[in-house]
Amino acid sequence: MLQKDLKLSLQIDVTATPKHDNGAIFVQTVSDYPLVEAIHQKVVKHPMLPDAASCARLQEHQSAIFSERYSDYLQLGVEEWRMSYAEHEALGKKAVLFVMVDDTRNCDEVGVHLERICPELQGAVLVIHTKANGEISEAASGKSKEELEVLRKASNEIDGWASPYKAIVSVLMLKEGWDVRNVTTIVGLRAYSSKSNILPEQTLGRGLRRMYFGSDAPEHVSVMGTPAFMEFVETIKTEGIEFERVPMGKGSGRKDSLVIEVETASEDKDIDALDIQIPRLARRFNREFRDLADLDPPGFNNPRLPLKAFTPQETREIVFKTMLDDAIHHTIALDGGGPADYRSVVGFFARQLLKELRLVGGYELLYPKVKTFIAENLFAESPVDLEDPVVLRNISEPDASKIIFDSFKTAINALTVQDSGSSRIEDYIRLRDTRPFRTEHRDYLQAKKSVFSKIVGEANAGGFELKFARFLDEAPDVVSFAKNYLAVGFKIDYVRANGDLSNYIPDFVAKSGDGTVWIIETKGAVEIDLPQKMNRLRQWCLDASAASQTQGGPRYRFVYVDQTSYERNPPRSFAALMAGFTEYQAAP
Repeated sequence: MLQKDLKLSLQIDVTATPKHDNGAIFVQTVSDYPLVEAIHQKVVKHPMLPDAASCARLQEHQSAIFSERYSDYLQLGVEEWRMSYAEHEALGKKAVLFVMVDDTRNCDEVGVHLERICPELQGAVLVIHTKANGEISEAASGKSKEELEVLRKASNEIDGWASPYKAIVSVLMLKEGWDVRNVTTIVGLRAYSSKSNILPEQTLGRGLRRMYFGSDAPEHVSVMGTPAFMEFVETIKTEGIEFERVPMGKGSGRKDSLVIEVETASEDKDIDALDIQIPRLARRFNREFRDLADLDPPGFNNPRLPLKAFTPQETREIVFKTMLDDAIHHTIALDGGGPADYRSVVGFFARQLLKELRLVGGYELLYPKVKTFIAENLFAESPVDLEDPVVLRNISEPDASKIIFDSFKTAINALTVQDSGSSRIEDYIRLRDTRPFRTEHRDYLQAKKSVFSKIVGEANAGGFELKFARFLDEAPDVVSFAKNYLAVGFKIDYVRANGDLSNYIPDFVAKSGDGTVWIIETKGAVEIDLPQKMNRLRQWCLDASAASQTQGGPRYRFVYVDQTSYERNPPRSFAALMAGFTEYQAAP
């Protein structure tokens, strides 16, 4: 490169295992993202291990045949895989079983054994011979280079339904560009040693990639195997990872995630009659990025702070924190050798405001406004000298920072958030079109009057949502109803109490006997944005009804139900509910 008058500015390598065999991080590592953090933040799946009762049922049999010796472990792996396969198949995903054996000679035997004990795996087991270091072995398999390329391709396409394979048997797949996401069960039938140059992160990594994109629901991978294998896997605890131990196998009664779907195959439900149509209206509130030069700091009507006195020692170090997460952004150290540089302080607040409000550009317009506000409108003794270290120390105080941020956020929101007055229908949401989705296992209701297989209550609702769902299912004047799951896609834009734009997701939708569609909000505790949400919901119902009825569609109305009033006087019909709960019905 030097001969060609070229130079390399920076070279960065990314690895999943930046460690030596003894666990020490490579000295050239710039940043390390620990596996425990990735699991906690749901970037990867969470490993689950069999509990003590499940492990007690496993034993190594006295047999020279490898698959017979470890038949208990293979059987447990098949049973776990079957359960996960049924769960994910409903969501359009194929669950994959991954079995690691100790030697390439045993790969074929285990593959035949899996097909013998599990009819679903007949013709669906991909056997890959590898070397001890994880590379596909031409010598061990006796296959040509072309055949090995087919194996590589088959292993990386196993996630798709076009692939006939549902299980992989190998010594270990490490260095073949592994990109398989659908491994839900790992069975380990080999021991490891430091000489193997394999880390537990690499072993677990065969099944940690998430299957679902854009979902907050946790994903799990079941890991089981011989005592030697499990001992090796559990050495990862030194990284701070806590394994979840659960019952495994047939009849374990374990409560995994719930799959919710439209029951189109149910003979007891008329999906056409139970379906509810909801218009998707054009956004009513939008940001129109007007010139920030229109901001008027003297008109903010903010409280003014007294200028506190600080000693020279107290003004030597000034700390500024971000308003998003209260993290230390930067520290100004004053050496007393000259005037303090207030420009970086003003610039800090201007950039933080742009970041918080997601404004692209406008720094050159916002900077002078922030400077003017701090110098002339923040303190009771204004105007102040921004080059005075005592003034800079006052600006870094939490109460001063809060007034600066709150005042500008309110003013910028008032300047940019506009009500378009639009009630145009862009599309329709039909409950019957909701795709199957997963959620955490919680109490649920199998409702007769809903297109969904389950009505699951929110964990923080204290059981009130399920109680109310049961009321809707039993009310004689309710034709159908549904929980407004995130997967439904029904949300309403609104302006929060602090002036920010946000989206609001109502709790339930229901259809009464006269065809009216009701949007229902249930609350156990009042929140600060409740009036804004309900006033926006009232306006949405007016807009939706006006647009819908011009096309011969239904009328849309809403009701707010607070838990205290509901439990004090439980209604017996939806009409009684409407008569007793009228809060927010009138225009503000």
